[in-house]
Amino acid sequence: MKKLLVLSLFCSAAIVLPADHPTAESVVPAHPLKQAYFGELHVHTSYSLDAYISGTRITPDMAYRFAKGESMVINGATHNIGRPLDFAAGTDHAAYIAEMQAAQIEGTPGYDHPSLQELRNLQTYEEQEKWFLDTVVANARGSGAQHTAFYPGDDVYRSGWQVMIDAARDHYDPGTFTTLVAYEWTSAPGGGNMHRNVIFRDMHVPDAPFSSIDSMDEEKLWAWMSAQEAAGSTLLAIPHNSNASKGLMFETEDNSGQPFDTAYARARSHFEPLIEMMQIKANSEVHRKFWPADEFADFENGDSFSSYSGRTIAKQNFVRDAVVQGLRHEQNLGANPFKLGFVGGTDSHNGTPSDVIESNYIGSHGGADGSVERRRDGEIPGWIKGPDANPGSITGVWAPRNTRGDIYDALRARETFATSGPRISPRFFAGANLGPLPSDARELVERGYAEGLPMGSTLSGLTQAPTFFVHATKDANGANLDRIQIIKGWVTADGETKERIYDVVVSDGRPINAEGRCTTPVGNTVDLTTATYRNSIGAVQLTGSCTDPEFDPDQHALYYSRILEIPTPRWTTYDAVRAGLPIPAEVPATIQERAWTSPIWYTPQN
Repeated sequence: MKKLLVLSLFCSAAIVLPADHPTAESVVPAHPLKQAYFGELHVHTSYSLDAYISGTRITPDMAYRFAKGESMVINGATHNIGRPLDFAAGTDHAAYIAEMQAAQIEGTPGYDHPSLQELRNLQTYEEQEKWFLDTVVANARGSGAQHTAFYPGDDVYRSGWQVMIDAARDHYDPGTFTTLVAYEWTSAPGGGNMHRNVIFRDMHVPDAPFSSIDSMDEEKLWAWMSAQEAAGSTLLAIPHNSNASKGLMFETEDNSGQPFDTAYARARSHFEPLIEMMQIKANSEVHRKFWPADEFADFENGDSFSSYSGRTIAKQNFVRDAVVQGLRHEQNLGANPFKLGFVGGTDSHNGTPSDVIESNYIGSHGGADGSVERRRDGEIPGWIKGPDANPGSITGVWAPRNTRGDIYDALRARETFATSGPRISPRFFAGANLGPLPSDARELVERGYAEGLPMGSTLSGLTQAPTFFVHATKDANGANLDRIQIIKGWVTADGETKERIYDVVVSDGRPINAEGRCTTPVGNTVDLTTATYRNSIGAVQLTGSCTDPEFDPDQHALYYSRILEIPTPRWTTYDAVRAGLPIPAEVPATIQERAWTSPIWYTPQN
């Protein structure tokens, strides 16, 4: 049933409006300095074939209810997110929506197909795994995806898509909970991950989505998106798991084999303004192998993803390298194809949006990792070993209101951040005239907007080095903060890319040296025998400022901030202590959860 909003206008009778009516949104009060809203942009329900195969029966409707705080039965046990989300987008795989509509809705054409009868009656994990490998992997990771032998037709495809649209419409509550119509385009040519989540701003959506069966070529996806824009839709796409893309996600040629040109760079930047930094299948920011000078690069690297589909661990697949390489493209082309803001996601196949709490982790892929034993000794088929997986990450946006338009517009503006799970709230501003660091956080934000630009923005044509304001507040339910860093990337006149890390502010009075680094670790309060920690070190909030000492007004550059928590137990440690088992030695027993803000770019004057 549609949510309704009742408005009483002066002395007139009450007016009842659908929740997605523009007037219903307009009465939501705006926060001029914006607020942090947290949500999920990557989750799968029973309308994704691979999720259904693994035993997931959480529908799109139920997933939104879970996101709003309702308990659901997951892997045979009652489970709850703990805190409601502010927004969510269901992103089921478009390629199999018709099959999943037919599998679940009795009377639908194809419901009685023998293959679907078999699917509904899979009993053991071994049966589920074989179905997944035979039906999904063999089809989706070849040279071209095809409809299954039990595809029930285009009418059922459209009706399955309508189920996803209806769930988003029914659960939209302006000012309280925002839903975004979305789906996943799941292309993996030769096993190289090229997946994108396609997000719509409003309910002006097509009759059917463009899937990897229509084409596995992302440039054709963009062409379809362009056609939808011409028809009145507003949409964007978010790539994920670049770490497993086999060099395809950030290659330097288009799909005709030609080097990028300006038109390509502009099109890609328009349709793909964001990238998913991290999810259950590892962190895509950096890898310790290629960033040995970054002492925090050894974080959820998930090395075992390279054991599947011929994938390798290569520097060109990671986000930091891509956004810095984007500067070189911009220097050459006048446009940046990798001008990417940062968001997070889980890729949960349990139908559980942003189920990211380490101490509450129950797996993410149904029977594949739904027990302690399988999480310790099993795998997510075709992707990663159980212990290497993680609960995923979460998207934060800074927006004036929690409405569809405002959340989407924050995504489009790249005023976004990702966290590895905790609801850390980071601020990041830059400008040539910010002045000295304000005495309180509100003044910092006021001056940041008035005299500078926020995360996701572009500075240009400066004659002096920009000043940066950084601020972060810990998750109210989480660990204290260790430090805030700024990571700079730039490109020299001859096209060489460079990077540098600055510790802008650290907790507990530890010194920052002349190179801008704090080499004194924050400490560790974790008790591995009980899987607990104490907030006796670190800070509740951190505030700092700095000026780039190596700024060159003629160099393209970017800056993003990274906020680190103090060490806490990893989910594998919580699992082991609860089960009375040894803590796995092949993965870290503790982690430093973190947040990443979208970059601020600098472009020289033309």
